[in-house]
Amino acid sequence: MSEHQNPFLVPYNTPHDTVPFDKIRLEDYEEAFMEGIRRDNEQIDKIINNPEKPTFDNTIVTSDEDKEGYYDLLGRVSAVFFNLMSAETNDEMDALAQKLQPILTQHSNDVRLNPRLFERIRQVHLHHRRLTDEEQRLLDDCYDGFVRSGALLDEQGKERLRKLTEEASMLSLQFSQNLLKENKAFTLHITDEQQLDGLPDTAREAAAQTAKEMGKEGWVFTLDFPSYSPFMTYSTQRDLRKQMYMERNTVCTHNNSENNIDICKRLVNLRREIAQLLGFKTYADYVLKHRMASNVRNVYRLLDDLIDAYRPTAIKERDELIKMAHKDVEKMMPWDSGFYSHKLQMKRYNLDAEMLRPYFELSKVIEGVFGLANKLYGITFRENKDIPVYHPDVKAYEVFDNDGSYLAVFYADFHPRKGKQGGAWMTEYQGQWITRKGENVRPHVSVVMNLTKPTDDKPALLTLGEVETFLHEFGHSLHGMFANTRFESLSGTNVWWDFVELPSQFMENYAVEKDFLSTFAFHYKTGEPMPDELIRRIKKSRNFMAASGCLRQVSFGLLDMAYYTQRKPFDDDILSFEKKAWKKAIIGTQLPDTCMTVQFSHIMAGGYAAGYYSYKWAEVLDADAFAVFKKHGIFDKQTAQSFRDNILSKGGTEHPMTLYKRFRKGEPTIDALLKRNGIKRETKKA
Repeated sequence: MSEHQNPFLVPYNTPHDTVPFDKIRLEDYEEAFMEGIRRDNEQIDKIINNPEKPTFDNTIVTSDEDKEGYYDLLGRVSAVFFNLMSAETNDEMDALAQKLQPILTQHSNDVRLNPRLFERIRQVHLHHRRLTDEEQRLLDDCYDGFVRSGALLDEQGKERLRKLTEEASMLSLQFSQNLLKENKAFTLHITDEQQLDGLPDTAREAAAQTAKEMGKEGWVFTLDFPSYSPFMTYSTQRDLRKQMYMERNTVCTHNNSENNIDICKRLVNLRREIAQLLGFKTYADYVLKHRMASNVRNVYRLLDDLIDAYRPTAIKERDELIKMAHKDVEKMMPWDSGFYSHKLQMKRYNLDAEMLRPYFELSKVIEGVFGLANKLYGITFRENKDIPVYHPDVKAYEVFDNDGSYLAVFYADFHPRKGKQGGAWMTEYQGQWITRKGENVRPHVSVVMNLTKPTDDKPALLTLGEVETFLHEFGHSLHGMFANTRFESLSGTNVWWDFVELPSQFMENYAVEKDFLSTFAFHYKTGEPMPDELIRRIKKSRNFMAASGCLRQVSFGLLDMAYYTQRKPFDDDILSFEKKAWKKAIIGTQLPDTCMTVQFSHIMAGGYAAGYYSYKWAEVLDADAFAVFKKHGIFDKQTAQSFRDNILSKGGTEHPMTLYKRFRKGEPTIDALLKRNGIKRETKKA
């Protein structure tokens, strides 16, 4: 038996140098992290002790000289470890993360607060050779990154910042771990078949499969979206819907070790203190300095404009639901909304998610999504089983450009499981950059989702909403795969937060286009294409409850801004604060015990703090951009090439609005979004 070698410390020897997941052991991470930190420090010592005058080339760009990949170790092991913390964790990984997080935060602070390193960067910022636009952007970002990390503070300020950032990083980690544990802790175990009344076969079969996997009789429902959503939509058992709803909407509020209330308060205060220490009034001011929105006022203007435009329609939608529910119940409650929305949708359009499922078999959807990328950009995907993966559910593909050259590696991880966070996201195991020698290092991107699982009897059959989720994450992955910039930190999805959602939300537009659906939506048993009548009903029902959906997202944006525009220490009761913060976007009943904040990963642990409005900001952009495709044809290659060249390939090398206007030939407006949602602005009386 040969001695185990830490795979992070030796050449990978895998196709395209992909991560050798099959060779990694738990103990390999800590060793690789510590060695990565040592190499990082070695590199910094070389920079600060360089006797030559500081230049762009010997101070700012150093990582791709000398030894191939030697100084990249910390980045490589971090990408694997933290991605798996979200996609495939366990108690041992969680414990290791708790141990390593303070060490990594301390190291990051050591780098950003190193006075000699910053002095060299400052000198280059003041005096440098003539730079390309991209080099200038990198230099500005680098200098500004150090300043925003406290490089100009005095020693006392730096020490304070260290303490605040170290505490914040630990609490963010704790928040995520608590949320995963709480979400996975609850199951609804049903043994009486009568309690399954109303549920479609797909939901019953999935619940039976889950029960079988857990070694239980009957049916088990979980808080994972593919289990929770059908239950809330179809179950006639109102008491069980209430139970499911309350369990999902009170996670991390209970009197146990997974309670996130105090963690959220502390994170809000820590971020406020960090921002104020750095000279900003609020954390939102700190964040928005580098966003398209640019300031708090513009964010609120967008959110208020959307409330004004959508609220009247949302009230009408609500009233219709209440009217329908009144036949059965005296007062409609939140756990009734999905159930009666479905009934109303059936009544009005004779359409629901289950009718569409047979046409969205996962392997066909994959073909459809890949086929769309081929139609637009000429790229092709080929599964390669020699590329190691971290779980049998994951598929790995080689991606080839329109000229047949290798473009990227694409991983897809589709289904929920025990060690996986809820939701969907795109990430990278390797970014893209061009070395000094001119080699274009291509990216390894991954999309992680929680889509309906296959059962013993049926393949994975998706809802239309799940198809949209796939298209959304795939849009992010195209942004990563088409990256073509000199520097990794400006490459792919490394763009401002309120721009990053444009490529993803843009792709969602295709989900309801007949010309796209007709390429892959075939019945999984008969092979018959989706009937035109069904597509017509999808199109017709496109804006069903759209205004309510918009206000829901706006309410999350208001909540986010309410926390991060705090100027004074925050000690309010989270549950009542939340209800006040988003009140003007809420039109239904608010329950006293429910809480979103404690499970709002985006703004507590996911990097969207003071940035959740980005989804609506980008929606304005995506509707506006898709209008160009509608004008020229949704598969128009010339328009797609312009979108690729001006937006998808450019990363963060220029200001996002400059890139957008180059594609659009003008500023975006809210009009395309209102038109898509069928919203007519009500004119205000003087």
